[in-house]
Amino acid sequence: MIKNTRKTSEFDHFTDLANEWWDQKGKFKILHSITPLRIKYIRNIIAGHRKKNNLEILDLGCGGGLVCEPLSRLGANVTGVDFVLPNIKVAKLHAKKSNLNIKYLHQDLNNLKIKKKYDLILMLEILEHIDDWEKLIRKVKNNLKT
Repeated sequence: MIKNTRKTSEFDHFTDLANEWWDQKGKFKILHSITPLRIKYIRNIIAGHRKKNNLEILDLGCGGGLVCEPLSRLGANVTGVDFVLPNIKVAKLHAKKSNLNIKYLHQDLNNLKIKKKYDLILMLEILEHIDDWEKLIRKVKNNLKT
C-alpha cells in the first residue's frame, strides 16, 4: 500500500492542511469547485440503484468530509475513513456544526478493519497515493453489497 517514507510525507502534508478543508478559497479550492459535479455524478449512479433511500456509503480517504456531507444531506448513511486524525477531527466538527449524522473513522487503509457492507464505496483522490491500489480495491470489494 503506502510505503513508509512516502506515507510519512503524505501524513505530514495532510496534517498540515487539515484546517483548510472547509476554506473554499484555500488549498482545497479545486475540490470545492468539483464537488457539485461529483455529487451530480454519484446521484446519477444512485438513481439507478434499486434502493434509493438510506443508502450505505463508504468514503475512503474522506479528508475533511467534503463529499460525505452532501451525500448525507441527500439521505445516505455515510461513513468516512481517513488516516490523518486531524482530518477526521475537522470532518466531525464540521458535520456537527452542519447538524449531520456522519460516522467518521480514523483508520489506515493498509490495516482497514471494516466489517459492514455498503451500497457504494468511494475512493476519490486516494489511488494516486497508494502503491498497491489493486490490493486495496480487492480488499474493499468485500465490503460492497452485491
